[in-house]
Amino acid sequence: MRRLKLVFWGTLAFPVLLWLVAEPAVFRSSTFFRLRADMLQLTGIVAIACMGLAMVLALRPLWPQAWLGGLDKMYRLHKWLGIAALVASIIHWLWVKGPQWAVGWGWLERPARGPRAAIDNPFAAWLSGQRGLAESAGEWAFYAAVVLIALALVHRFPYHWFYRTHRLIALAWLALAFHALVLLRFAYWASPVGWLVAALLVGGCWAALVVLARRVGRHRQVHGKITSLHYFAGVRALEIETEVQGWPGHKAGQFAFVTSKATAGAHPYTIASGWEPDRPTIGFVVKELGDHTSRLRAQLAVGQPVRVEGPYGCFTFDDRQPHQIWIGGGIGITPFIARMKQIAAQKLDHDWPDGQHIHLFHSTADVDEDALARLAADADSADVHLHVLVDARDGLLTGERIRAAVPEWREASVWFCGPAGFGEALKDDLAAHGFPVGRHFHQELFAMR
Repeated sequence: MRRLKLVFWGTLAFPVLLWLVAEPAVFRSSTFFRLRADMLQLTGIVAIACMGLAMVLALRPLWPQAWLGGLDKMYRLHKWLGIAALVASIIHWLWVKGPQWAVGWGWLERPARGPRAAIDNPFAAWLSGQRGLAESAGEWAFYAAVVLIALALVHRFPYHWFYRTHRLIALAWLALAFHALVLLRFAYWASPVGWLVAALLVGGCWAALVVLARRVGRHRQVHGKITSLHYFAGVRALEIETEVQGWPGHKAGQFAFVTSKATAGAHPYTIASGWEPDRPTIGFVVKELGDHTSRLRAQLAVGQPVRVEGPYGCFTFDDRQPHQIWIGGGIGITPFIARMKQIAAQKLDHDWPDGQHIHLFHSTADVDEDALARLAADADSADVHLHVLVDARDGLLTGERIRAAVPEWREASVWFCGPAGFGEALKDDLAAHGFPVGRHFHQELFAMR
């Protein structure tokens, strides 16, 4: 999370610093309307920086994943940047409209405009001629973006409608990019702040075209079909096994986007199986948590074709600690199932240190005896110490209970997947007892909205 916050605040601060280099006298503006013109440029640049980078991240690029900690962290950054772009755009809009309202109410007096200087540069002259169109396009695109970003932040908004509407932000971006191209001060294009804006406009527009063409992640997609379905009624979860063609393989703990119905779009599911090249199957366990997942049981059938994209994620248990503590809250048990299957299959040729001891804590409010029996069998085959806590029977899992069950907790790494609030509470508790959470607490942020 530290790197995530560094990138986020850097995205806000870096354009501001470059703009201050281009406008060193901004705080000596002689009139309110001169300050207003400067603030329009600054807020517009910050909004373009945030939204442009968010557009690029929407392509799910692989290159920043390892540094940021996985696609789940990258999507969190995408969300933060979208909110920051929304806030900066609203401030930009208020700088446009506020003084106009104040003049209309008689609170401000608009300064008289003198004759415009002749523009010798033909491109600058063309841009000047597009100002009216750019202002109108930017205003309407701003209204559309506000609505679309707000809907994306409302979790009650059905996922299938979110999937259909969210890509329309790409159209709003293209209009806003034209707005920025025309209305950015022409002198900026020869300075670092202009170069930054140009790079973001190009990258963002390319990303928008890829999104509109529905080509995101296309080169990482393979075709497959469903080979088996099993429903665990007690925990309202569906186990899906798919046979895939051309899958590059994955590590336990990674996830994939699965498309079973084109109109519903791709949905991210943690992979619940290891990878065996001679048996090209991938398993998923999906809990009924929303409108889409609640309908899967009725919509899916054995033999049905699917499209699988990935793998993604860095929640892959890669460390050399002598002990690991796994914590799976509810459906967050899924990556640990995959890891146990991998351990059982690779005891001779493994990627973990010899003698590494693993404790798995599974905290759940729902109970399915079949699911728990399978979990116990997986743990036994992988030599993992399993601790199952049913909320109503055993109470909540706490840091104190973990420390009591694992005396070597200071020498362990902690891998958590489950409700975000639960993970943060455990992290804070362990940190308060001196555990180095920055280096050895790994948390999957499995929320793509």
